Amino acid sequence: MTTIAIKTMKQSLTKHQSPKLYRYMLAGMMLAGTSLASLPALAATLTIMQTEAPRSMDPGDQTATYTAAVLDPMYEGLIRRGANNVLEPGLATEWSGDESGLVWTFKLRDGVKFHDGTDFNADAVVKNFNRHLDSGRGLAASGRLRLILDKVEAVDDATVQMTLKRRYPAFLALLTTASSWMVSPAADEAGTIGTKAVGTGPYRLVEYKSGEYVLEEKNPDYWGGATDSVDNLKWTWTSEPSVMNMAVQTGDADIVTPLPPVFSGQLAATDGVQLKSADGAAVFWVSLNTEMKPLDDVRVRQALNLATDRDGLVRAIMHGYATPANSPLPPVFANYDTSLPAAEFDIEKAKQLLADAGYPDGFSMSVAVQEPEARIGELLQAMWAKIGVNLDVSRMESGVWSKAAFADPAEKAKDNIGSVMTSWSTLIDGDDQQLRPLYHSASSAPAGANLGFFKDEKLDKMLDDATEELDPAERSKFYKQAQHYIVEQAPHVLLYTTQDIYAVRDGVENVGMQPGGQIIVKKAQKK
Repeated sequence: MTTIAIKTMKQSLTKHQSPKLYRYMLAGMMLAGTSLASLPALAATLTIMQTEAPRSMDPGDQTATYTAAVLDPMYEGLIRRGANNVLEPGLATEWSGDESGLVWTFKLRDGVKFHDGTDFNADAVVKNFNRHLDSGRGLAASGRLRLILDKVEAVDDATVQMTLKRRYPAFLALLTTASSWMVSPAADEAGTIGTKAVGTGPYRLVEYKSGEYVLEEKNPDYWGGATDSVDNLKWTWTSEPSVMNMAVQTGDADIVTPLPPVFSGQLAATDGVQLKSADGAAVFWVSLNTEMKPLDDVRVRQALNLATDRDGLVRAIMHGYATPANSPLPPVFANYDTSLPAAEFDIEKAKQLLADAGYPDGFSMSVAVQEPEARIGELLQAMWAKIGVNLDVSRMESGVWSKAAFADPAEKAKDNIGSVMTSWSTLIDGDDQQLRPLYHSASSAPAGANLGFFKDEKLDKMLDDATEELDPAERSKFYKQAQHYIVEQAPHVLLYTTQDIYAVRDGVENVGMQPGGQIIVKKAQKK
């Protein structure tokens, strides 16, 4: 059997654990000293550790859950989510749609300023959405807006009118997402928004030290008034599970998220630490490059799905804190189709499909993974080897991975990127935002998150018809049809839907978690 190369160091975690932990704790002490020196005496700082660094300080130029978590305290949209995810006024005080469902009018909040002193008004709103409508900008989160938004106009200084290309039931929900958060037009024009966040939120940026930390402080001029939340938020990150586990135990971090499941049992029994979990919305999958042979053949894609032991992945990777995926929608979605059978695991059937497709001896392909998902790649490598598939697992730092994942077909062909491993979660944004960015032909990378360039007119029509249907029951039928069709066409190897697990130190309160893994800390308290 051919030896399968993995582009990774072969040393064990144990071998490097002590030096790494020492470097981490030393760096943590140095950063704490640097940060706190410029802060008021006795100011309360909440430290949150995540698994990856923020991809941008511009909410419109990223689509990552953990980046959105960092930016959420500093930015706001016209509409926001309140208790139980109910829509409520944000930077808009009220809104209404006409009978056609195409024209929406928003009244804007008076007296709001961005952190740099720029006025928030209708002109600022128009500029924010126009930057997304400008395809030349190439902002990562623009694709979903350009698909449905036709134009944005200022009626007067405090009123904005938006016209859609077509009826879109999830439009208001879309306005709560990071792509619709308002950035300072002055900072955007200056070209600094990618490294220096400037929003209207209750926290403002103090320092973003790339590769190390993000420090935020309460905005004293916040339009919503003073709150009793912590004075400062400090965001750090690590790709090493052992560092995350140690940080919350020692108090170097007040919150760690997402908690590596391997440590869930240990932390549940640790004094001073609370383990929290809930059904999540993040679906993990491998996007197959349907522009490359042999992945352009549906039989090959189906064979890879059949060769994937999802129960084994859940046990080995998630320690039971996940559900094997049999649908592109997670079970927490109202329109998740409970009639779908469990995903099959059948090596012999997979071999037969490969033989029928002309690959009886298998083939070679690659998968691009980020460091936290490298272990999943290794397990898939072993599983798929049983049907003759030689999987090259290419581990990448987050920024490098993002560039590779969102490359166009020519670039992926040049770099021989046959697949990309990632996850997607957008529970509060509706079924369309879970399916359209990943599977609609108009969402193909680099404009959207259809990373494998899957194109199917039948599926496009299902998704388009669903957005035109205002009756929820009828719309649900389209989404259930789409789930069955996506499973059949297999543009992704669906892996599992996670539970959201995080840990907090005792005394930390008012921390929330959106299904899908985004931690909410802008009202957090630390006692």
